[in-house]
Formats: sequence, structure tokens, C-alpha cells
Amino acid sequence: MESNAPKNGHDIIVIGASAGGVEALAALAQGLPADLPAAVFVVLHVPAFAPSVLPAILSRKGPMPARHPSDGESIRPGHIYVAPPDHHLLVEAGRVGLSRGPTENGHRPAVDVLFRTAARAYGPRVIGVVLSGALDDGTAGLQAVKMRGGLAVVQDPEEALFSSMPRSALENVAVDQILTLAALGPALADLARTPAPAESEYPMPDRIQTESEIAEMDMAAIESRRDGTPSEFTCPDCHGSLWEVQEGELVRYRCRVGHAYSPDSLLASQVEGLEAALWIALRALEESAAMARRMGERAGQRGHVLLAVRFGQQAEDAHQRAAIIRQALAHEQAEAARGDDPSSLAP
Repeated sequence: MESNAPKNGHDIIVIGASAGGVEALAALAQGLPADLPAAVFVVLHVPAFAPSVLPAILSRKGPMPARHPSDGESIRPGHIYVAPPDHHLLVEAGRVGLSRGPTENGHRPAVDVLFRTAARAYGPRVIGVVLSGALDDGTAGLQAVKMRGGLAVVQDPEEALFSSMPRSALENVAVDQILTLAALGPALADLARTPAPAESEYPMPDRIQTESEIAEMDMAAIESRRDGTPSEFTCPDCHGSLWEVQEGELVRYRCRVGHAYSPDSLLASQVEGLEAALWIALRALEESAAMARRMGERAGQRGHVLLAVRFGQQAEDAHQRAAIIRQALAHEQAEAARGDDPSSLAP
């Protein structure tokens, strides 16, 4: 990587955001100087098949050019590299990588993947930044940055539109600075010019290496990933068994093919699956009630009184069960409207 930063300066800045992230990233881009002696990498959770206009927004808001990178292109300071939809953004030695490896926390791109691969490649030279977002993607990655001697910076949760991601980082990682968006740009410019510790002081943990290889679709790493404890849970993506992995104070889950979840993200995915199942059950019960009523009407027209009564009872039973499910779904929607708690569904 060609850079005008001090030797071994903090010249790799990785940023993660989710809900409320567009506004936060635009404000941050506005506060960065054009001559920033660092390369900036951004992951924002976006739908897999929707076009992303984030590079255009960031280029318009701030002095640094932003774009979706190509796989393998060289890293250049003073540029912002934005993860394209449905691709993990990887930081490798001197170049940018893209991968369609297993999702993490239900996302591709995932913040944890970006942070972890940057920590692997550049160690103490990395600054990890967690902005507004729901749940906790980025917490495990920020921990990896700290394990490799990098710096951890978090947006002030009181300012964030969605505080879950920055709060999770604060609760689980030894964060170096908590900043408002107005202060974040100038602070990153100062940190980029600050010499970093020697990489030899922070050896590479095997877990960071292996999990980075999983994101790169290294089949040997995926097939050998069995160092956790088998859990009773199944993967929301592929329905395979999940292994529980302890990383310091953090607990995470991975399946046989590499999908990874934090407990909060796993719970949120289970809630989504439960809601989908409830809608399917509601539809099936309403169809059953309608069919029973129709058959009862036909039986009555033919003079089969007892049969018509039985079908009427079946229709009423299905209608009552459907009403219970409707009530549960209405309760879930009301809870979701009051916040982003992933455990709000209470049927």
C-alpha cells in the first residue's frame, strides 16, 4: 500500500454501520480531510439485490472519492472503499478483496468480516469504527482489531439513530474513544497520523486467521472449523447444527458450512423465522375455516344436518385459532414499533 502516512501509522480505517448508517456515514465523510493519510473501508448492511448508491452519496458529501472496489485492486490512501451488495469486503496485504463467503449475523457484507480481515492484514495500523445500527454486528470484529493492537472508536450511542451496535461494542470491547459524528472526522485524521505499535507486539491469534479464511471461502478452513462445543441450536440459513465458540467474553455460533451468528443475531433470526411460521399458520387456518364453512353449507343444502354442524364446528375452531395468532402478530408489531429489541415477539 502506497501511503503518505507516517511509517506504521494508523493508515487503515474500517467502518461498520447498519440502520441509520447512511446519515452517519455521510456526516463522517463530510468531516474527513481530502489529504487523509489512510484508506477507508465501509460496510453498510444493504439488501443483496438492491443497487447501492452509497459511494455517490459519500463522494458528494465529502472531499474523498468513494467507490465499490474491484476484487484485487490496490489499496490507495485518500480513498473510500464501499462494500458492494451481497459481497463481503476484505482487507488484504496491499489490496482489496471481495467474497461471497458465508453470511455473518445474517449479513453479506458483514462488519465483522471487514474488521477481522483488516486486523489480520495490518494489525496495530487499523482503526475500527462502529456507527449507528441495530443488533451487534461489528462487536466481534472490533474485538479482533483490539487483539491485534489496533484502535477501537465508537459513535456516541446517545447520538446514534439506532444505538444497539455502538452499545454492544462498548459493553464488550475496550473502546479507545467514544465520539460524536462532528468530532469523528477530525479525530480519525489525527489518529491516522499517529504512529502505531510494532506488529510483533501483537501476534496473530489462530481464530482470526481461520475465520478470515472462512470468509474468503477457503474450503480447508471451513471443513476444519470444529473447535467449538456442539449446541442445541440450528443455523437459520442452512438449518445445520451450530457450534458454540467462546471468544474471550463473547459467545458466537458457527455451522458446518461457515454461517456465523452472535447470540443477539441468532435470536433475531429465530424471531423472524417464528413470525414467518405464524403467518403461514394463519393462512392455513383461515383457508381451513373457509373450506369447512363451504363444505358445511353444501352439506346443509343436501339435508345432512349433523355433517353440516360438524363442519361448522371445525370452521369455528380454525377461526378461533387464527384469531390467537393474529393477536400474537399484532403484539409483535406493536413491540417492534417501540424499539429494535429482537426478542419482542411473544405469542
